[in-house]
Amino acid sequence: MAAAGSAIGLGNIWKFPYIAGENGGGAFLIVYLICVLLFGMPLIMTEFLIGKRSGRSAYGAFRELNGNNRWQWLSWLCILTSLLIMGFYFVVTGWCFNYLAEAFINVFNGLDMQALTDHFGQVTSNMPRMLLFSFIPVLLTAAVLWFDVNKGIERLSKVLMPLLLVIMFIMAGRVLTLDGSKTGLQFFFHTDFSKITPRVIIEAMGQCFFSLSIGMGTLVTYGSYMPKTQKITSSSLQIVILDTLVAILAGVIIFPAVFAFGFNPAEGPQLVFVVLPAIFEQMGWAWFFSVLFFTLLCIAALTSTISLMEMSVAFLCDATAETKHPLNRRKSVIIISAIVMVLVIFCLWSATGFTIFDKATACVMMPLGALGMSLFVGWRLTKKEPKIITEKDKGIKNWLWKVYVFLVRFIIPGAIVIIFLNSLEVL
Repeated sequence: MAAAGSAIGLGNIWKFPYIAGENGGGAFLIVYLICVLLFGMPLIMTEFLIGKRSGRSAYGAFRELNGNNRWQWLSWLCILTSLLIMGFYFVVTGWCFNYLAEAFINVFNGLDMQALTDHFGQVTSNMPRMLLFSFIPVLLTAAVLWFDVNKGIERLSKVLMPLLLVIMFIMAGRVLTLDGSKTGLQFFFHTDFSKITPRVIIEAMGQCFFSLSIGMGTLVTYGSYMPKTQKITSSSLQIVILDTLVAILAGVIIFPAVFAFGFNPAEGPQLVFVVLPAIFEQMGWAWFFSVLFFTLLCIAALTSTISLMEMSVAFLCDATAETKHPLNRRKSVIIISAIVMVLVIFCLWSATGFTIFDKATACVMMPLGALGMSLFVGWRLTKKEPKIITEKDKGIKNWLWKVYVFLVRFIIPGAIVIIFLNSLEVL
C-alpha cells in the first residue's frame, strides 16, 4: 500500500484525464496500457530489485551493488529529481487543499464556467494564500515521516489507500447516473486507431513514467525496506494494477461528467479545477460531491508527497551515516522540509520556476534516471549475477525473466531515447 501510494497521486487523477482528453481518449488509453506493461512493470521491478538486493537507499544502492562509485551519479540524479518534483508538486497540492477548503464553505455556489476560470487564475496568483496552502501539506508530510516506516508511512497508507478507492467508486457511481454519461464512456473506452499517432505514443510513454513515479529512486528506497521473503514480481504487479485502476477510475469519473454537461474533454491542466466544480454545481448534492472530490485529490497528493520526501530523508540519513556528524531520521526530516519550502517559494514567486521544474523532471531527469537504472540492471547487474531474481524471488518463470532482461537491455532504453529526442523537438 505504501509503494502503491507512491505511484498513485495527482498524476493519475489530475494529469491523466486531461492528457487522455487531449490525445483522443480511448486511443490514448490503449497505448498507455501497452506502455505500462512494456515499460512500467519492468522499471518498477528494476527499482525494487536495486533496493531489495542492496538493502540501501538510492544513495548507497549503486555503490553497494557495483563495488565502486562509477554509478554514483545515478544516486545524485535521483535526489535532485525528487527535490525539484517536490518544489512544484507541493504547489499543485496547495491548489488541492485550497479548493478543498473552498468547497467546504461552498465558494463555488452560483459560479459559471467563466467565473470559475477567473477564480482559478485569482487563486493561483495569490502568493500569500498559496504559500500557506502549499506549506500545510509539507508540514503534514513531515509529521508522517517523523515516525519510522511502520508507524508512519505504512500505518497511514493502510487507511488512505482504501479510503481513496472507496471515494472514487462513490464518485463513479454517481456520475454514471447522469444523462449523457454514455457518450463520455464511449470517448474514453472506444479506440479509434486512426488517432494513434507518434505524438500519442510519446505522450503515453511520458505519462507512464510520471504516473508510476519511475526514475527518481523512490521505489529503490521502498525496495530496501522489503522483507527478503517478499516477491518483487508480485509486488510490482499489484502496484501496476492499483495505479492503472485509479487512472481508469479517474477517467470514468471525469469524462462521463464532462460530456453529460457539454464541456470540452481537452480542457487542459485546469480540467479538474474549473470544469469539475462547474459540473458539480449542475448536479444534485453539489456541495457533498465537491467536498468528496477535492478530498480525493488531497489524499492522492499526500500519498505521493510522503514517498517523495521519504526518499530524500533516507538519502540524507544514508549519505551522512559515515561522517563525523550523522543525521538521524528526525533531523533529516527537518532539513529536507526546509529545503522543500525554499523550492516551493521559488516556484510560487518565479514566473517560470514551476514550468522549469515540471519540464526538467518529466522530460529529462526522470527518463534519464530510468535509462540509467535499466542499463545498470540490464548490462551490469544481470551480467554479474544472472540468476539474481530466480534465486532471491522464488516463483518467477524462466521465460518471464528472459523477457524482463530483454526489455531492460534493449526496448526500454530505446523508448527512453525516443522520449529524449521528442523533448528536444528532434522528432
